[in-house]
Amino acid sequence: QVQLVESGGGLVQAGGSLRLSCAASGRFFSSYYMGWFRQAPGKEREFVAAISRIGSSLYYADSVKGRFTISRENAKNTVYLQMNSLKPEDTAVYYCAAGRLIDGSRRSDDYGSWGQGTQVTVSS
Repeated sequence: QVQLVESGGGLVQAGGSLRLSCAASGRFFSSYYMGWFRQAPGKEREFVAAISRIGSSLYYADSVKGRFTISRENAKNTVYLQMNSLKPEDTAVYYCAAGRLIDGSRRSDDYGSWGQGTQVTVSS
């Protein structure tokens, strides 16, 4: 399995931007499809975005489409989530995840490795 560490979270005003990074350790990073999920207080974890193994296919939740962009640099073992036009409802802990079974899956059960999460807080 791959180990994942997120960074880049913080406090931002509504309309602002943040860029999350997820650094992976271990071999064969390019064999994993990658995803971002988030969990707000009192709510279930939800899918945000996913990217295929070589970055050719991107998937987004409707709530973030047009505002968030997922990307990856396999040479650096890193996946990113660029978040623009942030809204208070984007406030959550954001998790990076890696999977090998179903490319671009939106289901958390299809991801076998998870980071510890990074807090994103958007003030109104």
